[in-house]
Amino acid sequence: MNNLLIVGQYVPTNSIVHRMDPRVKMLIIFFYVIFIFFANNVISYGLFTLFALGSTILTKVPRRFIAKGLTPVWFLIVFTFILHLFVTREGFVLFHVFGLPIYSGALEQGAVISLRFFLLILLTSLLTLTTTPIEITDAVESLLGPLRRFKFPVHELALMMSISLRFIPTLLQETEKISNAQASRGVDFRTGPFRERVRAVIPLLVPLFVSAFKRAEELAMAMEARGYRGGEGRTKLRELRVVKRDVAALVCFIVITAAALITRDYS
Repeated sequence: MNNLLIVGQYVPTNSIVHRMDPRVKMLIIFFYVIFIFFANNVISYGLFTLFALGSTILTKVPRRFIAKGLTPVWFLIVFTFILHLFVTREGFVLFHVFGLPIYSGALEQGAVISLRFFLLILLTSLLTLTTTPIEITDAVESLLGPLRRFKFPVHELALMMSISLRFIPTLLQETEKISNAQASRGVDFRTGPFRERVRAVIPLLVPLFVSAFKRAEELAMAMEARGYRGGEGRTKLRELRVVKRDVAALVCFIVITAAALITRDYS
């Protein structure tokens, strides 16, 4: 399994989060992404952080696996923090770095934006870590079901989203395999001038696109061989049902979100 990126990967651990209704998980994550932007102090951010970390623990996915999978994101988080340090001019000057003043507001805003970015990536990653592509497809199709009245292709959209998520780790594995093959032939992707490194990536892209089209063709042939004709008239092996644990998770999220919104005015 490719541990460089956890988006699109499913880790079966039979946790309570895995057994939750995927529609409930998607709704919680959707509203979490919205309401975290309303947090404006230590208490509200602390509550949202507690919810994200608690959800991570409940998934029973190894913390080392998650941390390693978020490695590419750490660069963006650190870059965002450093960028705010040198760009934001609010508050008073704390110290100087290479002759440039670092303001108190810059330190605070950089920390807030970085924390928010980290929490968003962490919680949204839990969806694919704890939900199979089939469950994601069924959940999206169920949530967007009312749009069928307007002739909206709900099933096809859900299927495309599911396949796209499933192809992310597959394409990453192909990229790593091709990159290692090119490196064994003397191609260097990490050193040298920027222009030379861009040129070295071109031989990597061509076989990657060829492999992606080949896999897409194989998937299309497999679906056709199994008699796939779209979502019309299709039945489901497992019907989605909301049970007590789903209601409990929703109530927990609502309570934490309400507490975070109430404490927004606290200094």
